[in-house]
Amino acid sequence: MVIKVVAKLVSISPSRVNLLFRLEVIIANNPTTAKLSRIHLLPMSPHRVLSSSPQDTTGTVTKGGSHLLADDHVVGFESESSIPSHPLGIKPLGNKYFHEGRDARGFLGNLQVLPDELLSQLLEFLDSRSLRLLGYTCRFLFAFCLSDDLWKIIFLESEFAKKTSFTWQGSWRTTVLGLSPEQQARIECNNVFSDVLHRPFVCSYITLKRYAASIPAANGIQRLENLSYSDFAASWSNTPFILTRCIQDWPVCKTWNIESLRELYSDVSFRAEAVDWSFSTYCQYMMNNHDESPLYLFDKQFAEKMRLEVGKGEGTAYWKPDCFGPDLFELLGPERPAHRWLIIGPERSGSTFHKDPNATSAWNAVIQGAKYWIMFPPSVSVPGVYVSEDNSEVTSPLSIAEWLLEFHAEARQLRECREGICRAGEILHVPSGWWHLVVNLEAGIALTQNFVPRSHLSDVLSFLRDRPEQVTGFKKEIEDPYNLFVDRLRAEDPELLESGLRELAEKQTAKKRRWDIVVGNSTEEDQPSKKSGFSFGFGFGDDIDEEEIP
Repeated sequence: MVIKVVAKLVSISPSRVNLLFRLEVIIANNPTTAKLSRIHLLPMSPHRVLSSSPQDTTGTVTKGGSHLLADDHVVGFESESSIPSHPLGIKPLGNKYFHEGRDARGFLGNLQVLPDELLSQLLEFLDSRSLRLLGYTCRFLFAFCLSDDLWKIIFLESEFAKKTSFTWQGSWRTTVLGLSPEQQARIECNNVFSDVLHRPFVCSYITLKRYAASIPAANGIQRLENLSYSDFAASWSNTPFILTRCIQDWPVCKTWNIESLRELYSDVSFRAEAVDWSFSTYCQYMMNNHDESPLYLFDKQFAEKMRLEVGKGEGTAYWKPDCFGPDLFELLGPERPAHRWLIIGPERSGSTFHKDPNATSAWNAVIQGAKYWIMFPPSVSVPGVYVSEDNSEVTSPLSIAEWLLEFHAEARQLRECREGICRAGEILHVPSGWWHLVVNLEAGIALTQNFVPRSHLSDVLSFLRDRPEQVTGFKKEIEDPYNLFVDRLRAEDPELLESGLRELAEKQTAKKRRWDIVVGNSTEEDQPSKKSGFSFGFGFGDDIDEEEIP
């Protein structure tokens, strides 16, 4: 069987046999394809393979006229806002219909039955050697096998994932293979047409600042110099805002920048999504990558690792702003869930749409750089974001850049949309339950903390009690966060607890009443008074908080 020959040629390891099995099933079930006779798998041929050594080398012309480009063959920007040409010449799928020459996909043989999306997924099963050799069989597979998303998966499954310090070579592939820029070979792929390959490239080069520009006046996040706790509690706890004169006295605002942190904490390991890297290694990555969604340093144990003192007093690094008042989760002491993070990232890094954990509120203080925020109240359906019925799963199958390309214009038209740029020395408030996306407009540093203000106690109590499977951040030994929190509140402030539980009961009663009206189970006195003419709505008063109907 040709599949077995392919396996031998590209040295598929036993753990990857599943890939070949799936390929065989797909092809065998297609009546128009009987064998892989036209795919030219010659991985060790000097005409097809750039080098049989552990390193790639540059060349000139391969068999069949395949021109090998030097690594610096990259078309530059035509203008500041334009997208450069793909370094391999890969083009969007639509360009195929204007192309008069041969389509590289035609050399896939019977593998042409596979759509690009499936082909990309199947390649995820290959190890580094197999992926590398398969890429030397034809231009189309070369383009796919060079995809850095595939090599990122290999990196995370390799010994590299366990290392905290190493030399970042500019991409996941070159880092895994240990290739320097001059050792990389690229084949011109200007007859490869694929949105799967071209779209991520475009997203990694879009100009983010144009999405943060010209914010409609009605959408703008309110900017204030500062705020007292009494004003916050009375009027601002449900509203996003930016304070411009609140954190200037923090010592970190005067001493921290990326370079100073690299000098002080070069060998300290920080969490960056799925990896733990020394800060020096992360800085190499941050300054030299073209990922569509760059790794975001997001570390909850930074204070301990950096030996920082947090709070007002001599020698402290920073403290929580007074305007947000008491944080009720402080009653939990060492048993409170994770609540503060150091955030560092390059331009384009950030977080896709989400709500903060456990119905908490949050503040985010920018120490260096600038962040663009777009936010929506809890009840709004955000374009491009899909939520499961029980709110336990949020699906946004798009990177930040792709969401901006596809949905930003639509989202900006919603009357509930709020947008703003938080710059160095400023701090932004995220109310409990609000959807938010944030992206770095430039490399920067931020500190963030989640907290429970008095005004949102009932929301947190409801979340801990009614959604225990969604509660996060607590240590494993904390089996019942709700009762732990209730017990601490009862011991410290029983009146506040009683008030929170009463408000929670009132909200649930109001929600049930609205649901009964919708399904027609309400009593006559529950129904709103009839009016002449037609109107569509649930008839709820403005004094009831908007919540999703269960």
